Amino acid sequence: MDYVSALVPPVVMAAFFIGVVRVIVKTQGGAAKAKEDAAVDAAIARAEAAGGTSAAADA
Repeated sequence: MDYVSALVPPVVMAAFFIGVVRVIVKTQGGAAKAKEDAAVDAAIARAEAAGGTSAAADA
């Protein structure tokens, strides 16, 4: 029975991880995608206007 107690935590964590990945995949896109993209674009524009530079520009 020791092998059962040794296998339960990894199996539970794997099931939880699969559930998290499924939720992330299902929530990508959809009706809110344009709103989220606009919010990200606005944040990037504010950062650039404030004089922030990206790591790619510094390289």
